[in-house]
This record gives sequence, structure tokens and C-alpha cells, in this order.
Amino acid sequence: MEAILTSISTVALAEMGDKTQLLALFLAARFSSKFQIVLGIIAATLFNHLISAWFGVQVAEWMPSSWVNWVIGASFIIVGLWILIPDKDDSEDSNVLKSGAFIATFILFFIAEIGDKTQIATVLLGASYQSVYLVTLGSTIGMLVANVPVVYAGNWIMSRIDPKKTRIAACILFVVLGISAMLYPVV
Repeated sequence: MEAILTSISTVALAEMGDKTQLLALFLAARFSSKFQIVLGIIAATLFNHLISAWFGVQVAEWMPSSWVNWVIGASFIIVGLWILIPDKDDSEDSNVLKSGAFIATFILFFIAEIGDKTQIATVLLGASYQSVYLVTLGSTIGMLVANVPVVYAGNWIMSRIDPKKTRIAACILFVVLGISAMLYPVV
């Protein structure tokens, strides 16, 4: 249960103000079918985070056990500091958008997640908890917690959230998780 709850909170906080959240806002403004956008987010996130959690588990198994917790901890701290740097929406009008809400969302979300903070967090969570399925479930729910409200009420929500304070809170969470991983190993 800890793996799921930590994955939910970590990814939901890391996603605040992230480029995929801006992408969700863009897609919601572009397409009328909010349900198809949400389905696209679910499918892309499940696929991307399943691969990411699996990769994290594999890396942790490959790495000498004496290094695992230190590497995971340091990586969480680095990602936490990276979160302080605001993302920008770099999506462009393309042929993908002509393929409909679900396909466009799936493709754009999957691509936007490659190398993103939440994907790296999912790799780290997979390595830390050694559970592909629990981490994938938690990270996907975290992604939905952060993005579904944006799809349905984006402009209203985004006008009330202070991105700087949210990034600071997410940074603190990641640093605490990093220190915790070093001091109280799960693996």
C-alpha cells in the first residue's frame, strides 16, 4: 500500500505545472470530448509508466545492492531540485491533432512523458519499491489526480494554483523521499 500511496502523491505533486499538465489544458481547449482526452491520458500513462517502473525494477536488480538506496536517494533529490525549474508548453499544431481527441492525447502524452520528471520519478519508485504493478497503478492515479481536473476545469483551476508554491512543495517531497531512501532503505 505504501508503494501506491507514495507513487500517487509523488507523481501528482511532480505533475503540477509540468508540461503534460499544460498539454492537458491545451487538449481540453482544442477538443470537445473530455472523456476521450481522459482515456488517452490513462492509456498513455499506463503504457509509459509500466515501462518506466519495469525499467526501475531491472536497474535496481542489476546494480550492486550497496549502491541502490544511495543512487535512488540522490536521484530523488536531483529530480526534486529539477522540479523547481518551470516547464513550458512546447506542443505544436501538428497532424497528430487531426487524428481525434483519444489518439492525439495518447501520442502527445506518451511522447511528452519521455524523459519527463514524472517518468523519471516512476523509474525511481519502481527501483525503490521493486513493484512494477503497484508503482504503475499509483503513478497513473497520481497523473490522473493532477490532470483530469485540468481537462474539465483547467482555466478555473490553473488561475487559482500558485505554480511556484506547488513546485516548492513537490521539491520538498522529493528531497524528503531521497533522504528517506538513503536512511531507511525499502530495498
